[in-house]
Amino acid sequence: ITAAAVAAGEAAARQKVPGFLGLHLEGPHLSVARKGAHDPALIRPMTDADQAMLIAARQKLPVLLTTIAPESVEPARVAALARAGIIVSLGHSDTGYATASAFAAAGASMVTHLFNAMSQIGNREPGLVGAAIDIGTLSAGLIADGIHVDPATIKIALHAKQGPARIVLVTDAMATIGTDMTSFTLNGRTIYRRDGSLRLADGTLAGADLDMISAVRFIHRVVGVELSEALRMASLYPAQAIGQSHRLGRFANGTAADMVALSDDLDTKGVWIGGEKVFAAGSDTVR
Repeated sequence: ITAAAVAAGEAAARQKVPGFLGLHLEGPHLSVARKGAHDPALIRPMTDADQAMLIAARQKLPVLLTTIAPESVEPARVAALARAGIIVSLGHSDTGYATASAFAAAGASMVTHLFNAMSQIGNREPGLVGAAIDIGTLSAGLIADGIHVDPATIKIALHAKQGPARIVLVTDAMATIGTDMTSFTLNGRTIYRRDGSLRLADGTLAGADLDMISAVRFIHRVVGVELSEALRMASLYPAQAIGQSHRLGRFANGTAADMVALSDDLDTKGVWIGGEKVFAAGSDTVR
């Protein structure tokens, strides 16, 4: 599965597909204890061959981000990946604060979907959640849909997060986005779309039924984040987290002309990629 994803990403990079930024490989080097909807049969430790494959892939991709759990990857491998320009994110892990700190020192710079599928804050063990909030070099992705994380919990995290790295909005979107699908199959398992969420048959969350502008609306209207900051959480801060703020997430000479026009009600009116309009509200065509 990983090899197929890398091959598809490399092909998109060669073809210069508009809007393609790179790949996020979420697994297979995770913790079974915090697997979420991942198939436990596919979870395994990182090998020399895995490390070499990732480093080789990075040479052919604009951005390569991989989520790993300290339970399945050694700190020396994280350091090697980071030196190769790969963004290492900690997630799907039951690790403690001290171990997360050591992995941040080794080169990990992100945490995947804060609060979900990770060790939580406790009175004697801050866990990966505590590390993500406390360690200033770790950016943290957040699924702001009102299902994955309670709004009050989001507010607390935003108040507490140490910088300069930030909490950034992510969608964790799956195949349902932009469609009327009610279910789909992933790795032989059916994922059901119900009441704004995606779940396995046993109720386990499996990604999110969320697009980015909906996340912006939620973080602004429900959590109470100022609109300007909510928009930065969806643009500038993610660009900074993946080392692309020199060309993405802001307007300046030499940056990509990637734009989204919004109405006063935060509905999407138009989208431009590289200065070319690819979507207009009311049109049946997306280029």
